[in-house]
Amino acid sequence: MRLFVCGARGSTPAPGPEFVRYGGHTSCVAVATDDDERPRLVLDAGTGLQRLSRLLDGEAFRGTILLGHLHWDHTHGIPFFAAGDRRDSEVTVILPGQGSEPAELLGRAISPPHFPIRPEELEGAWRFESLEAGETQIEGFSVLALDIPHKGGRTFGFRVTDRAGATLAYLSDHGPLAVGPGPAGLGEHHEAARTLASGVDLLVHDAQHTAAELPAKAHYGHSAVDYAVGLAQDSGARRLVLFHHDPPRTDDELDAIVAEQRRAPLPVIAAVEGVVIEVLARRG
Repeated sequence: MRLFVCGARGSTPAPGPEFVRYGGHTSCVAVATDDDERPRLVLDAGTGLQRLSRLLDGEAFRGTILLGHLHWDHTHGIPFFAAGDRRDSEVTVILPGQGSEPAELLGRAISPPHFPIRPEELEGAWRFESLEAGETQIEGFSVLALDIPHKGGRTFGFRVTDRAGATLAYLSDHGPLAVGPGPAGLGEHHEAARTLASGVDLLVHDAQHTAAELPAKAHYGHSAVDYAVGLAQDSGARRLVLFHHDPPRTDDELDAIVAEQRRAPLPVIAAVEGVVIEVLARRG
């Protein structure tokens, strides 16, 4: 499979010259099978969703947007998604089940007086569905969704497997301190996180804070870089992508964070907007 990083920033976009190399768009990654030239599965719909329109090169989007949760930085790209807001698009939006109709839940933020239109008024064929924890088939992938702790609403982490057996785990927003202090005081390596990340070929994980920053900011429900590295090692992940970069984190600061992980027990990189990552199944 191929992973297209469309947006890697957390909480709010980060425009400006200090954020050019890693990018300022909020959370959105697109996934394509080896058989598809263009992605049909999208994880989260932050402002990075605008980059996907350019990636589709004038074509309408026909596929599924799978939302991990409903915070602004994971949904506010939806009404600006040019490849979806057109008459020939076919878009399914799936979000964690929370006891209300999915379009109504999205419409609490995307509707007057907060926004000119509601989700149902987008052009094209849009469907809005709810998802419960478990395994399902979406756009040619097997997707396992599990509840993970993150403050402010039900949140899923995902494990995505293609037909060749390549595996991707995506835990974009994860507050493991809610479960306990864990082995390093940065959060528990709890069962859902270990299940999603176990032996994956690529782990994309929340790394919004440094360990030094976490005590003052843990109440927002995010992870530290060192937690992501520890979980990856504990779970036997092959590669780690640090994700959901803190809005004020500059390119130079992210360079320094990556440099600090050169001696980590597995390859560690920071997500870079616009990069395509090949995810290959483990052999042997």
